[in-house]
Amino acid sequence: MTIDFIERDVALDVDHPRVLTLARSEILGRIGTLETRLARSAREVDAAQALRYRVFVEEMHAQLPQDAMRRKRDMDSFDEICDHLLVVDTAIDGDPEDQIVGTYRLLRQDVAMAHGGFYSSSEFDIEPLLARHPGKRFMELGRSCVLPHYRTKRTVELLWQGNWAYALRHNMHALFGCASFPGVQPESHALALSFLHQSVLAKGEWAASARPELHCEMDLMPAEAINPKRALMAMPPLIKGYLRLGAMIGNGAVVDQAFNTTDVLVVLPIESISGRYINYYGADAGRFAS
Repeated sequence: MTIDFIERDVALDVDHPRVLTLARSEILGRIGTLETRLARSAREVDAAQALRYRVFVEEMHAQLPQDAMRRKRDMDSFDEICDHLLVVDTAIDGDPEDQIVGTYRLLRQDVAMAHGGFYSSSEFDIEPLLARHPGKRFMELGRSCVLPHYRTKRTVELLWQGNWAYALRHNMHALFGCASFPGVQPESHALALSFLHQSVLAKGEWAASARPELHCEMDLMPAEAINPKRALMAMPPLIKGYLRLGAMIGNGAVVDQAFNTTDVLVVLPIESISGRYINYYGADAGRFAS
């Protein structure tokens, strides 16, 4: 993984893609003291990068480039073109950037294509997937993380409320992105990876695969040896959440040495999202909207 960062105060650049999305002041959802919205300034993006550093480096032992480690920020050039979804706890004293407890990075296809492509393409061959859907708009989800104390149902609900509202506002047809298992030994996740490959593999028009030079086999166990309940219990909560929504998984995993993870590609057509979740969050994303 190559990470480079271009310092720039995008909050002052009215032509920047992020400024052309949702209004900076708009609250996308609220539960108690927690709110979800897009980052409003370069300072809030910086705070989201600091939160990512705390989770990915201090907790998960990622190894970032020297400059990122020195600054204690998980940062790369994609931060410049993405929208940054935040969950903030308004009960925390301090400035708005001090209240950020969770974040997601969102990248629309039109913006990605104008700036060199998607982040996921460094690990997965997504071009055939995009080419098979020339009339559909894709959105990449990435860099999801939440502070340990806030890893609760309410925070997850607000992150998805924000994702859903954003996708509807921009008329997205499909969501995708990398999701991670801890560690760099796929065989240690043989049960979960085999279940994903055998049960929810993206096929046909939604098929996508790991890049050949990075491809790690996921189908590591015979079907008769797989207990679905145990397989689900062995998965990270984020991946289980995607599956509940109706997501499929690409063919092949990728080991990310820098982030100390084993990554899979999640593919979620909007049309495949479970009706009960659309009803829960609202067909107009109004469930938790203020």
